[in-house]
Amino acid sequence: MSLLPVQRNVLEMVGQTPLIAVHGFDTGPSELYLKLENQNPGGSIKDRVGLYMIEAAERDGRLKPGATLVEATAGNTGLGLALVAARKGYRLQLVIPDKMSQEKIFHLKALGAEVVMTRSDVPKGHPDYYQDRAARIARETPNAFYVSQFSNESNPQAHEETTAPEIWEQMEHRLDAVVCGVGTGGTLTGLSRFFARVAPHVEIVLADPQGSALAGCVRTGKTEPTGRSWLVEGIGGDYVPPVCDLSRVRKAFTVSDAESFRMCRELLLREGILGGTSTGTLLAAALRYCREQSAPRRVVSLVCDSGNKYLSKVYNDYWMLDQGFLTRKRFGDLRDLIARRHAEGADITVAAGETLLAAYGRMKLYDVSQMPVMRDGRIVGIVDEEDVLLEVFEHPERFNEPVSRVMASHLVTVPPDAPLPQLMEVFKRGLVAIVVHDGEFLGLITRIDLLNWLRRRM
Repeated sequence: MSLLPVQRNVLEMVGQTPLIAVHGFDTGPSELYLKLENQNPGGSIKDRVGLYMIEAAERDGRLKPGATLVEATAGNTGLGLALVAARKGYRLQLVIPDKMSQEKIFHLKALGAEVVMTRSDVPKGHPDYYQDRAARIARETPNAFYVSQFSNESNPQAHEETTAPEIWEQMEHRLDAVVCGVGTGGTLTGLSRFFARVAPHVEIVLADPQGSALAGCVRTGKTEPTGRSWLVEGIGGDYVPPVCDLSRVRKAFTVSDAESFRMCRELLLREGILGGTSTGTLLAAALRYCREQSAPRRVVSLVCDSGNKYLSKVYNDYWMLDQGFLTRKRFGDLRDLIARRHAEGADITVAAGETLLAAYGRMKLYDVSQMPVMRDGRIVGIVDEEDVLLEVFEHPERFNEPVSRVMASHLVTVPPDAPLPQLMEVFKRGLVAIVVHDGEFLGLITRIDLLNWLRRRM
């Protein structure tokens, strides 16, 4: 068995990622392979770009010792930059849209990056658009270097000189198409340039989120913003970035959020690969391309980043339900509003005989502010964080008292067939709606549950 040599530092581990054949999906007459960019040390393909952009700026003198790096990022380029900045001793300020997953933000901060959150619902040209805001911060910060991945030529160069040659060698020079997305356009442009020179027959295929204008640009030559947002992170846009060259793209597929997220979860189940949300978009497009071929084709796509960054989103059943991407049994009454149904074991409860410390620990662990109190399978009360606080504020030793000591035992319940206005009456009294049918506790309905239900009906 041949083992990789010992690396001197983490930056030497960027690139040379594995390529894996896909067997768990119907690929029609074609063969589909995935380049596992989630195996980079920072967890994404953007590690290549972060390293290339910083080292190019160092070589040509644009980046001075002690400088502050500033960048606008959807998360992964920020992680690549943070990885390199931490090793090289640069300060890093990142401006990111507020739709980014918490896992990405926690990862960035743990690497020492300073994170500035901005709006994700404004177009380019608005002062709060993440790229415009980052450029302004760079202008106002002494000794700052604005990385500007969207116009930085080192971005596509990273893929032209590393990603594309790796794919070509791993495929043993037998390749017909590559399917990728566009965030900055660096990956697509770098791959396109390499294959135009080395293997012009290789088709470049675009995978684009529904709501993005880029697939339409490939089809019509015009960039027409749709006015629609999307939840897939890191790809798509309402304009063609300066660094992006779509001229060799011959085919474009538009993929909905729902299909992208379903593909993410199926990729994990069928292939054991934990990919991020853009991976789902690319996989959906790649499968469509493979299946529509009339003759065998060898196709490569990318696992752009790790699904570890999206555990609170696409891999969280409750988030998926709230967004309407998962379905479950419908009843046509208030049971459809219960996010965590008791019969499914999905709710967070505490037993009447458990301690306040146990209740507090469960609230903190599951990020809930109130819990049903159960005894012998029946709901006997509600305990919330105010109940616990009032009990222990002057007597911390009372954390060891039973929950039954402080729980609210006078319960206001509603039947499943109660009208919606009855919920509002409960909420106006500062209470949570407890849904009970024939004495059986079905679950709680909170204000956010009602808001989520109303939004899904828009």
